[in-house]
Amino acid sequence: MTERQTQHPQRGRAPTLIDVAKVAGVSPITVSRALNQPERVSEKARAKVAAAVEKTGYLPNMLAGSLATQSSRLVALIVPTIANPIFAETVRAITETLEQAGYQTLLGLSGYSEAQEQDLLEAILCRRPDGIILTGLNHTGISRTRLKAAAIPIVETWDLGEQPLDALVGFSHREVGHAVGQYLLDQGHRRFVAISADDQRAEARLAGFMQALEEAGLTPEAVERLETPARFSQGRQAFAHLLERGIRAEAVYCSSDTLAQGVMTEARARGIDIPGDMALIGFGDLDFAAHTLPSLSSVQINGAEIGYRAARHLLNAMTGEHPPADPVTIDVGFQIVKRDSA
Repeated sequence: MTERQTQHPQRGRAPTLIDVAKVAGVSPITVSRALNQPERVSEKARAKVAAAVEKTGYLPNMLAGSLATQSSRLVALIVPTIANPIFAETVRAITETLEQAGYQTLLGLSGYSEAQEQDLLEAILCRRPDGIILTGLNHTGISRTRLKAAAIPIVETWDLGEQPLDALVGFSHREVGHAVGQYLLDQGHRRFVAISADDQRAEARLAGFMQALEEAGLTPEAVERLETPARFSQGRQAFAHLLERGIRAEAVYCSSDTLAQGVMTEARARGIDIPGDMALIGFGDLDFAAHTLPSLSSVQINGAEIGYRAARHLLNAMTGEHPPADPVTIDVGFQIVKRDSA
């Protein structure tokens, strides 16, 4: 695991109603009325206030007048889904680590949607959590503005990138895909099929996989993209569709173990031997991967380590032990687990 310093915008105080008034060029009472009693304000004034709110990232403080410290002892955690077990260990590690330090975790599900994440963040930030943990690096412009203006520690997880909002704990999805492609190439395979979900992190893995093939002068026989969240049935149906089109491959890469299990089931139903006729590899190293017949080769991600490192960094930032202006990117890496299928 490596840590490296990253550039990060200076964190200041959260914008106030007075800040909005200055940007809008109106009085604070006009801002208050525009937000709480819009019928008492002219359309022109409402437009000015709305533009200033978006520019500053202002959100009303629903805890105003409560504890003098304004500490909620609450951390918000947003993940795409709890239906996919790949995130379960991360959620568990975060909640347990924070609970031991006296913090409660508010869990939100974004459904792999930046717009849904934006709605969640609007509701969450109004309640002034002490910190936020997000999944991935892709957010709407409004979400990024609000998060930067919130003046609280933020940790993004399950990805790597050059410009995180604050701290970042994860791994490179593109490197995962490239490593899988090279792994299969090293086994002598030359005819490939890729079956992938269409979320941004799965697309990054697919891009890395395609890059490895391109470097070897190859292109896949077919690429099937499936709607996120990809399910077992989708993997089976996608593979059946490929076979019905007469597409054959020496190796199949799937963006998740769940899809790979579907492929394995359809292959068995059609008398295709794995790995004799075709190699198969997934991603996530879920619990069942070691126990399928044949056992499924996969990419192992330490979700618990991601959760623990994210929670510890957040706790250090919230308590002032880690200087907010000096964030780090933490790369937890990944490992290809070779089993019977590839």
